[in-house]
Amino acid sequence: MTTPDPAAMRAALAEATARLAFSPTARLDAELLMAHALGIERSRLLLDMARAVPPAFAALVDRRAAHEPVAYITGTRGFWTIDLAVGPGALVPRPDSETLLIAAAGHFGGDAPATVLDLGTGPGTLLLAALDEWPARGLGIDFSADALGYARANAVALGMADRAQFLRGSWADAIEGRFDLILANPPYIGTAETLPPEVRDHEPHAALFAGADGLDDYRILAAQLPALIAPGGAAVIEIGATQAAPVSALLEAQGLHVALHHDYGGNPRVLLAR
Repeated sequence: MTTPDPAAMRAALAEATARLAFSPTARLDAELLMAHALGIERSRLLLDMARAVPPAFAALVDRRAAHEPVAYITGTRGFWTIDLAVGPGALVPRPDSETLLIAAAGHFGGDAPATVLDLGTGPGTLLLAALDEWPARGLGIDFSADALGYARANAVALGMADRAQFLRGSWADAIEGRFDLILANPPYIGTAETLPPEVRDHEPHAALFAGADGLDDYRILAAQLPALIAPGGAAVIEIGATQAAPVSALLEAQGLHVALHHDYGGNPRVLLAR
């Protein structure tokens, strides 16, 4: 048997990286696709490059070169402390959305929320990350049946099906009761804004666009939140980088106190309202 040549693996990854140069994470994309083709974790690939390049790798690179999101190709995306199954019809989790969990942890300190509501849960991203962080019970709401299918499957895979419930609905319509922690990553892109092809051509527009100014869904949420926040609780809401002032104004008009949190890149990303 011929021993696999690590030089051949490095060359294949370098060639793929050059082809994916449109991506700001081209090398990472190539490594994730190679690991997926091999059926191993990326960490194992990086520790041992002495592997034959699998035939399936070329087709995966072709798909990424057509701007398909890596998460849709591999079927999974890591977020916070969990891995989530994702695919067409579900918004791909972004690292900057972890700022919501950081802000929530800062609010509760050494305490823990007992109840969590995730409005616009998608594949269960924020709710399941919160349930992995705290021994809480939670409810996820989304209008997309496709996204909820991923959310329910993720809850089962993570062993949280007994603590997480998912319902189809429009924001907090018909929801009664109060929650210690409310999480929301609503659509906030203006309809005239341009997006990268991998987002525009693949991810669900209903999870991205929110009217001409990108504020349509915040207007709905701002009116609903005061009746949902339990005493001592908080609503933690993702915003676009230019939306801190207008969304804060919407929340403050409802009598809420608002604090701004920045993401890993130092950009305005989250408003915590209480």
